[in-house]
Amino acid sequence: MIIIENQPFPLINWIKYSFQKEHIILLSCEGFRKMTFRNRFIVAGGTGLIPLSTPLVLGRNQKIPFKDVRISYQQNWQLRHWRTLTSCYNKSPFFEYYKDGLEIFFMGKWQFLFDWNMAILGWLKKVLIFPAEIIVAEEPPEDAEDLREKWLPKNFQNDTFEIVYPQVFENKIGFQKNLSILDLLFNMGPHAADILKSSPLIVHSNRPF
Repeated sequence: MIIIENQPFPLINWIKYSFQKEHIILLSCEGFRKMTFRNRFIVAGGTGLIPLSTPLVLGRNQKIPFKDVRISYQQNWQLRHWRTLTSCYNKSPFFEYYKDGLEIFFMGKWQFLFDWNMAILGWLKKVLIFPAEIIVAEEPPEDAEDLREKWLPKNFQNDTFEIVYPQVFENKIGFQKNLSILDLLFNMGPHAADILKSSPLIVHSNRPF
C-alpha cells in the first residue's frame, strides 16, 4: 500500500506502481502544494518538453485542502492543452485510437481539481486495466508507504528506472523518460499495459520530507 499525490495524466512511473501494488492511496484533505504534479503533466514536442498546467482559482499559493481547490476557466486552457496534444501526437500511431475518449476532459468542466484528476484516473484504469484499487482517504494510513513528492517538476527524470519505447520526436530531442502516461499510450497503444506489466520493479526511497 502506498500514498502518491493525485496527478492529472500521471507520470509513467506513477502508473507503473498501479501494476505493482494492490492499493494506491490518494489524500483528499492534504494541503495543496505548488510546484508539484498535482495540477500539471508533461509531454514531448518537436523542440523539447512541454509542461501543461491547469489554472486554479486563487492561484497556486493557496493553503487549503486539495479537495477544495477549484479549477479556473477564465482562460481557455482546455483548448490550448488539446491543441498542444494534437500538435505533438497527431502523427503518433495511436492518437486517433484514444482521441474520442480523451476529448471529454478538455471539453467538459469540473469544478474541483481533485475530481478532474480522479475522472482521468478512472479513464486510465479502464484503458490500461491496471489491478491497483485507487482509494481516496482523508488521513494517511499508518502502514502505507508515503511516496508523495517522489517526482517533482525539477527532478522527475532523475529516476534510474526507465521504461523505453519509440517516441515521436526521439530523433530530434532524444528519448525522454518518465513523461505523462499519455506519451506511452499515444506511442504504444494497447501494448502500453504489457510494457508496464513486464518492466522491472521500481526501486524507490522514502519521502524526503
